[in-house]
Amino acid sequence: MGMGAIAEKTIHFAGKAMGGHRHVCAFFDTPEEEYELTLPFVKEGIQRSEYGFHIVDPALRSDYVGRIEGAGIPVTALERAGQFEVRSWEEAYLRGGNFDQDAMLALLEGVLKNGKARGFPLTRLVAHMEWALEDRQGVDDLVEYESRLNFFLPKYPDPVICTYSASRFGGGVVMDILRTHPAVIIGGVLQENPFYAPPDEFLKELHERNRSARH
Repeated sequence: MGMGAIAEKTIHFAGKAMGGHRHVCAFFDTPEEEYELTLPFVKEGIQRSEYGFHIVDPALRSDYVGRIEGAGIPVTALERAGQFEVRSWEEAYLRGGNFDQDAMLALLEGVLKNGKARGFPLTRLVAHMEWALEDRQGVDDLVEYESRLNFFLPKYPDPVICTYSASRFGGGVVMDILRTHPAVIIGGVLQENPFYAPPDEFLKELHERNRSARH
């Protein structure tokens, strides 16, 4: 499946075992729906002594951490122990005040490498993607960034879950996002994504589309 190594233990998400495609886009209608599906995934990782890395809206950080702790996951203690990290958008996607694709790609791959170097069997990464709506160029850059992730994520067994509020992104953007993820959750069901396009193919199409739009 184009992956260097698959974790020995099965990873469960949305009630199903994940396959080799572990870059997942997850569309949710409500925060409650998101927590219902992601909390068991997060808890399973902690129980297996894996590393958790989450990127969240800073305005919702306290509520997000509270819900996770309410599920029996001691986030504060795990952060002190170095097994869990919750970053705001400004500490990840919007460092320096705007989005830099190359810097974020490097940060994300660094997180996966560092998790393994520190002895964690796996890193489970959950990223909330509404940051793109806060940045003028965010939505355009978001689609390209999501596709470029597929150049290196298949080398790692670590699951990367990109969560989206379904109601806040337009239909055209949602379709593009679908095409940049080999696995998808829609309606609470995890499945291989029939709309996925490999990054070389998708980026060529995207650049041609953008060039046509400028003329």
